Amino acid sequence: MKTIARLCLIAVPLALLVGCLEVDQHPAWIKGQYAGKTDNRQQQVMFHNDKLAWWGTINNRNQLQNEYNRANP
Repeated sequence: MKTIARLCLIAVPLALLVGCLEVDQHPAWIKGQYAGKTDNRQQQVMFHNDKLAWWGTINNRNQLQNEYNRANP
C-alpha cells in the first residue's frame, strides 16, 4: 500500500506539470508584420517565376502517375 501511495505522490505533481513545458510555436510579429524569412515558391526558384512552365511540369508529372493513361487497355 505504501508503494501505491508513493507512486501517487510522485505522479500527481508530474501530471500537473506536463503542460508547463510547452514551447510557444507562433511566429514573431513586429508592428503587425511577420518578422520571419519569406519563403520562395518553387516556380520562383526553379522556373524563374514562370508559372505556365511550372503548371505544365506539374500536369505532365500527374499524367505520368495516372494508371488509366499508363495501362493502355
